[in-house]
Amino acid sequence: MDAGLERLADVDHLATDGHVEVYEDVHRGLRDALTALDARPGPPAPVRHPTITPR
Repeated sequence: MDAGLERLADVDHLATDGHVEVYEDVHRGLRDALTALDARPGPPAPVRHPTITPR
């Protein structure tokens, strides 16, 4: 995230036509970071024990 914010600061030094490249680069980095979070295994799901019903 910090690298993306630093990269966005680059637009201050670019002509307007250079902004798109920076925005696309930051967007790609954010998308990759979110994809990596989705791929990371989370904690195991809780195990449900069957309930016993009286007969």
